[in-house]
Amino acid sequence: MLVEFDSDQRLWGKTVRELLAKECSPAWIRQVVDHGVDPSSLWTTYIEQGWTELVEPAEAVELAIALEAMGTATDPTPFLATVTQFAPLAGSLADPGRPGAAVLSGITAHLDDEGWLLSGTCRTVLDGDRADQFAVVTPAGVFVVATDGVITTPVQSFDPLLHVADVTFPSVRVADSRRNPQPDLARARATALMGMAITMVGACQRILDLALEHVTNRQQFGVAIGSFQAVKHKAADMHVAIERARALAFYSALTIATGSPDMRLAASMAKASAGECQSLVFRNGYQLFGAMGYTWENDLQFALKRAKAGELMLGGSDEHRALITEEYRATQL
Repeated sequence: MLVEFDSDQRLWGKTVRELLAKECSPAWIRQVVDHGVDPSSLWTTYIEQGWTELVEPAEAVELAIALEAMGTATDPTPFLATVTQFAPLAGSLADPGRPGAAVLSGITAHLDDEGWLLSGTCRTVLDGDRADQFAVVTPAGVFVVATDGVITTPVQSFDPLLHVADVTFPSVRVADSRRNPQPDLARARATALMGMAITMVGACQRILDLALEHVTNRQQFGVAIGSFQAVKHKAADMHVAIERARALAFYSALTIATGSPDMRLAASMAKASAGECQSLVFRNGYQLFGAMGYTWENDLQFALKRAKAGELMLGGSDEHRALITEEYRATQL
């Protein structure tokens, strides 16, 4: 079992954080949101660094290390959707240099004399409006489809850095050579949930970091408000929740890397814990900032919105707690 990172993993985490501090700084994120700066340059950097090739199961822990740092930085690129949702479904049919999205439901596949026809609509696809390729889950397998003929309708999100779209396939023709008939859906599901969970953990860590900075500098009655017992309790609760969610997310990554039979359960545990974590951290983070936390000028909003958006995708904490209970009861029979 993973107890602590080895020297290579610690160096990898340091490398990722340093690059993001330089290329994805809070000031640059503000430029993306306020002035429409194109984040594709950062995506190109990821490709050049080889980060988009972290798709092998054995690299799940290293992927999680990168994703946590990206969650902290509020990464605006298609990395999360491409590497944790699209790539595990597409397998060898994926192109690591192009952004991709996973179409997980709502699509049917019909076979005729000329090949396969895909029809239907999938709602709220992460990065569906800027993907160059889709991994489409159907009862006949997973099809890797280019965007030709596919209709994407952007959906407004409260996270200004998040891209979500409804994706419609109006009888799109696909060759059988673009079909993965036996995808590893269990691993794909676990990777997607782990990726979302550790991204939320990173966002929650950013909220705590900003809150600690604020309560250290903000003074009331001549002393820093961080010296007040009530403030200390809220910060401590945030820290404990983040550490618990982080541990479960990395445990999920480890089960993926080792092919453990606990993979399904660990992924739901990670997502449920991350959801519970963001709820507490969201509430306490706002309260520690007071009215300042509600202003557009405060960078707190970006981390808050990224953490909350993660809870709303791939099932919330209530849904995953129910799955955990079901799995547990099944083992007791």
